[in-house]
Amino acid sequence: MHFTRLSSYQKADIPMIVRGDGCYIWDSTGRRYLDGLSALFVVQTGHGRQELAEAAAKQAGELAYFPIWSYAHPKAVELADRLADLTPGDLNRVFFTTGGSEAVESAWKLARSYFKHTGKPTKTKVLSRSIAYHGTSMGALSITGIPALKQDFEPLVPSTFRVPNTNYYRRPDERMSLEEFGVWAADRIAEAIEFEGPETVAAVFLEPVQNAGGCFPPPPGYFQRVREICDRYDVLMVSDDVISGFGRLGEYFGGQRYGYTPDIITVAKGLTSGYVPLGAMIASERLAEPFLEGTNWFAHGITYGGHPVGSAVALANLDIMEREDLNKHVRDNSDLFRSYLDRLSDLPIVGDVRGDGYFFGIELVKDKATKETFNEDESERLLRGFLSSALFEAGLYCRADDRGDPVIQLAPPLIAGEEQFIEIEQILRSVLTEASNRL
Repeated sequence: MHFTRLSSYQKADIPMIVRGDGCYIWDSTGRRYLDGLSALFVVQTGHGRQELAEAAAKQAGELAYFPIWSYAHPKAVELADRLADLTPGDLNRVFFTTGGSEAVESAWKLARSYFKHTGKPTKTKVLSRSIAYHGTSMGALSITGIPALKQDFEPLVPSTFRVPNTNYYRRPDERMSLEEFGVWAADRIAEAIEFEGPETVAAVFLEPVQNAGGCFPPPPGYFQRVREICDRYDVLMVSDDVISGFGRLGEYFGGQRYGYTPDIITVAKGLTSGYVPLGAMIASERLAEPFLEGTNWFAHGITYGGHPVGSAVALANLDIMEREDLNKHVRDNSDLFRSYLDRLSDLPIVGDVRGDGYFFGIELVKDKATKETFNEDESERLLRGFLSSALFEAGLYCRADDRGDPVIQLAPPLIAGEEQFIEIEQILRSVLTEASNRL
């Protein structure tokens, strides 16, 4: 099992999820749970969409598979064209993958290859933020900023470096305003580029809202300053929208939510609402130019990239998002969702509520006044010893996570509304109250 302590199930049954409908899932015993995480930040349009299942079956009956290595098929072309219409700026070149790690891996390979083809072969290094998660393949894992996920697989791909994230709750100086903190965090990117040497740095990878650590939104002006820094040093700005894309923040892409245009966007998850695996790296026209000449080529490929069935499902998924205007639904309801989570701030264990769109984190603390967090043993007992199982038993599937300080993360399907927000708040209040009493 993935990211799972296998010993956990030596004397316990593995939960078996057998059905989904809308915002809810059912296990093999018939119990219903509210899916407060869109399975894994994936099921944007909800479970049980027959339209998506039918799109998959129809395409499989016509052309189940063909590679896009020197050939093409209509659905991949149609989807690439549609994505190019949705992206900001001139990000019109779509390289399909099967998931997010492959998209991130492809972005780093493109950055390196682009600079080699444009006479700057020493620009190979990348920057990413502390505690950021960018994937599990060896290149993507190297970019990931979570030491505990990396140590079993080291040495990894060299030349990756960390800069501060945008966790305002844990800012280095309490006197900083939100805007001042954003400037400080962005300027550390410039500092790192200078330290490593601008002639050696190829790209900086940033999530619009950082996932690991618990949903860190960007301070106002942060991404604009990062864009200026990247332009100044000829460093590519990669927006990792694997989680943030396709409505999670109320827009198709994070750059549209926060007013910046990156050089590369990586996507997966919500592109198909998870009904079929599919991802993509989307690059600007500038980055494609070297590969349009003579014998040059981007020497990279993935067997199932642009899979016909995945492409057909993605197109149908985008149809649903457009027809039901799910981006607007998220924008209209995000503040309401947050208001229900903010009510939990009266609990002594709740230190911070943060996030955006339908993507929120609740940081748990031992002492609210001092922001004191839990030590490793306390976190183990709190998250794995109680919260994870207690929330599930209470009927809420979400994430209790300690990649960074302990948090609970919530990202329901984009079709969720006040009925689900009320249910989430009630279950969290009951379980977190019990957790506080156990401290």
